[in-house]
Amino acid sequence: MQNNVLKYLKCIVAEKPDKLAFSDGTAGLTFQEVYDQSRGVGSYLHQKGIYKKPVVVFMRKAPKEVAAFFGVITGGCFYVPIDEEMPAGRIQLILDNVSSPLVICDKDTIATARTFRLGEGEAVLYDDISATAVDAEALEAIYGRAIDTDPIYIVFTSGSTGIPKGVAACHRSVIDYVEQLSEILEFDGDTVFGNQSPLYFDACLKELYPTLKFGATTYLIPKGLFSLPTALVEYLNEHKVNTICWVVSALTMVSALGAFDIVKPEYLRTVAFGSEVFPIKQLRLWRQALPQAAFTNLYGPTEGTGMCCWYRVEREFADDEAIPIGRPFPNREILLLKPDNTPAGDGEEGEICIRGTSITLGYYNDPERTAAAFVQNPLNTAYPEVIYKTGDMGRYNGRGELVFVSRKDYQIKHMGHRIELGEIEVNVNMLPGVRMAACIYDGEKKKIVLWYDGGPDEKELTRELKTKLPRYMLPNRIYKVDKLPFTPNGKIDRVALKKMYEKG
Repeated sequence: MQNNVLKYLKCIVAEKPDKLAFSDGTAGLTFQEVYDQSRGVGSYLHQKGIYKKPVVVFMRKAPKEVAAFFGVITGGCFYVPIDEEMPAGRIQLILDNVSSPLVICDKDTIATARTFRLGEGEAVLYDDISATAVDAEALEAIYGRAIDTDPIYIVFTSGSTGIPKGVAACHRSVIDYVEQLSEILEFDGDTVFGNQSPLYFDACLKELYPTLKFGATTYLIPKGLFSLPTALVEYLNEHKVNTICWVVSALTMVSALGAFDIVKPEYLRTVAFGSEVFPIKQLRLWRQALPQAAFTNLYGPTEGTGMCCWYRVEREFADDEAIPIGRPFPNREILLLKPDNTPAGDGEEGEICIRGTSITLGYYNDPERTAAAFVQNPLNTAYPEVIYKTGDMGRYNGRGELVFVSRKDYQIKHMGHRIELGEIEVNVNMLPGVRMAACIYDGEKKKIVLWYDGGPDEKELTRELKTKLPRYMLPNRIYKVDKLPFTPNGKIDRVALKKMYEKG
């Protein structure tokens, strides 16, 4: 039984040492180079006596950053990725939380790293430590001592209190995720990934570890291309990318801005998406451009190790339909629980809760919030069994498919009615020319506030919505913008929208 993610690397380097593993289109690393450099990093950690500790990786998005991740694991530690595009205050909170003895940097980030409070830790250059002479005996001993519940990374998500939450995942949950995802999306040795997500989010797991498992190739697409849709598609074609697992906003940017009228992705065969609800008209444009490609909706929280549900798009949807999130990956179960912790019935809404191997270890150095979200399965009183409460609401449709309804905190009580803000957004997204929409609720003033980009002006949009929504669901404030704000991982930044609204 595999109990260490590094087994993927150990096996593939023997089979395909000279094949390109990771590239940004300019610089690249073969599997042999990834293996050798990661063992250098691991040997450095051993020499320093750093073992089973969080090690911060503060590097620009590049193949060497990926090798640094594997190097930290090789040394028996777990990596904590951060990035200079994060706000400085957030970075300091993360550094304070993990108290890492080491911050691995590149030449572009080391000066910035040294401006933070590092406690007893030190900032070092990746190029220096990856060249450390390999202590093969020590590394083999570290590998042999590892068990599948040892953590391998901590990624930080946003907390409702403003304090980021560090989700710790282990070998077991990541291996299970890689195995199940690879089978569902049919990855193989000919897969060429086009990575969109920042490397400090768990979304990049979809590319990094399957690349090792199959000896595939991952291109780390430069961030700037995601504001240049035609150039982005040309990049995919240049590198013969055939598989993408992107957030919805990245896909929508390509289709809504007319890139397919100029150039189409020639090699794409697998398109997976998640993080937001995909507007149906944008999905249609993608399917029309790529009639032979497989489209899969993925759903899952960081706390469940990546994605946990999937739905293969094989039918047409009405403009007002939501694409299902389908069914759970193998070796997982989805529980839909009502507020009284009883199962939701057919068609009833319930909170989506996850049970199974994919559940992560909890929030690092944060027992209170861990206890609130990682709870005893209320349907099992016979023995300890932890489930994760996602905070997402779902229901099963008439086809038996699981459908995401909204976040619990997107449900509001307005004018005596319970309203899903997502339902308003769906109706706005249906309008001609609208690329994407987002709602927030001002609970103090009891106002629904809508932002959107593209499409008609505010007055015309209001007239259109009056034909689609009941009066109590109509937005009280509507703002047309050139572009909605997004978080670094590609989700609509509703916190930024609230701040925009508060500033007037």
